[in-house]
Order: sequence, then C-alpha cells, then structure tokens
Amino acid sequence: MIYSLESVTKLFPHRREPVQALNGVTLQVQPGELLALLGQSGAGKTTMFRLLNGTLRPTAGSVLFDGCDTASLSGRELRAMRRRVGTIYQQHNLVPSLTALENTLCGALGRMSFLSTLRSVVQPAKTDLDHAAHALELVGLADKRTARADELSGGQQQRLAAARVLMQSPDVILADEPTASLDPELAETMTSLLTRLAGDHRKTLIMAVHKVDLAVRHFPRVLGLRDGRLSFDVPPSEVHRDLLDTLYARSGRATEERDADYLQYKLGCAR
Repeated sequence: MIYSLESVTKLFPHRREPVQALNGVTLQVQPGELLALLGQSGAGKTTMFRLLNGTLRPTAGSVLFDGCDTASLSGRELRAMRRRVGTIYQQHNLVPSLTALENTLCGALGRMSFLSTLRSVVQPAKTDLDHAAHALELVGLADKRTARADELSGGQQQRLAAARVLMQSPDVILADEPTASLDPELAETMTSLLTRLAGDHRKTLIMAVHKVDLAVRHFPRVLGLRDGRLSFDVPPSEVHRDLLDTLYARSGRATEERDADYLQYKLGCAR
C-alpha cells in the first residue's frame, strides 16, 4: 500500500471558528494505481494533495505513506518522503529566466546535497543532462530545450512542469488540476500524457480533474470529494448521473444549476 488514509480530518484556524477542509476521509491507494479526483472548488482537493505530499499534517486521523505515519516522521525522513512524491501544481512554478532544460534539471535538486546542488548549477553532470533531455523528449519538448520558460505557451509550460517531475523520478505523481487553464484539446493531450507516462513507468498517479469526461475516459478509478468528505470511489463505468448530481449540487440553488463542467458532461451524454 503506497497510501493509507484513516479518518483524516484537517482543520485550519480562523478568527471565529476553525475551517474544516477534510472530514473523516478514509482511502487506500496501491502502488501504480491511476486515480482521478473530482469535486467543486473548495471541496478539499488541494488540502488532500498537501497531506499526501507531506507539506501538511492531519489534525486528526492518520496518513500512512508506504507504511509510515507521516505525522511521526523526522525532518530527514519527511524530506526523503517528499523526494518520492512529485507534485504538479495548477500554477507551474517554473523559473521564467531559465531554459526548459535548466528548469527540468531543477527536478533533481531535491535528491542532491548542498555541494552537489552548487556543482549542478554551475556544471550539470552528463547523466543529469541526458536524463533531463529524455524527460523533455517524453513530454514533446525536445526542440524547446534552449527556450526560456517565459517564451513557452501555457500548454508547453504545463508539459515542462511534467518534465521536471519526471526528472525527480518519484514513485508518486500528484497533479492538482494541471489542465484547468488549458483549452479542451490541450487538456486531453495533457491528461493522456500523464496517464501514459505514469503507466509506462509504473508510477502512482493521483490527479484532480476538472472535467468529468476526462476522468471517465482516462482513469480506472474515480473519486468524488464534496465538502471535505469522500462522496464516492468507483470505477468509471459506475460514474452515473445520480452520483454527479450529489457531487456538484450547490446548496441553496435550484437543482438545474450545476457546476459548469458537469453541465458539459450532461450535454455530452445527451448527444
């Protein structure tokens, strides 16, 4: 088991009363699984990812990574865990003035000592250069290796963020809505790329997806998160309208007013 979450709750301080981002989430993930995570904005998806990559600890319950409770890890153990978990954020977090190759090389810095990091900045090792070039080739950016990150299109920058994670060579890839700002064609390409790379390299992939149809087409396991609770955990064949009505229903609004992504899904089903 790469992840085991048991009754995980996460509270954030607030002036009046704590805000509950996650509430009693229980989840198991096997190595090499591909999971899509659906839910409205504010459902708790980003909080869950921050718990999964060790940047947050639960208020209650337990998050086990490869059998170890993340709340009990020392600083060194936590850094070792984070090297095994690569995160792709909706904001690419690239260094604009660096080339695509240099940004990709940054993915290896987490596993280096301070002196090795300094040496890599000045003169990267040939093996690292080869690895970075291969990562760029895998994401279709081999011809952009010398281009600055701020010269790339939005879709290219998102693929560059994926190349940087591949350079990290993690066991787990967490992707927090990496296609949210992309047009439908690029979103399809990016989702296909991540699921293919994870499958080919036997990586665990957990991806927050903002389009229901992408989740159903590309992932063998689909989770729904609503108000900090798991609403469902099913194969794509069981993602039916009743589940989605519950997941995307907005309190205090007419039942016909759904999340825009769900409306598109319903229209697609009607065709």
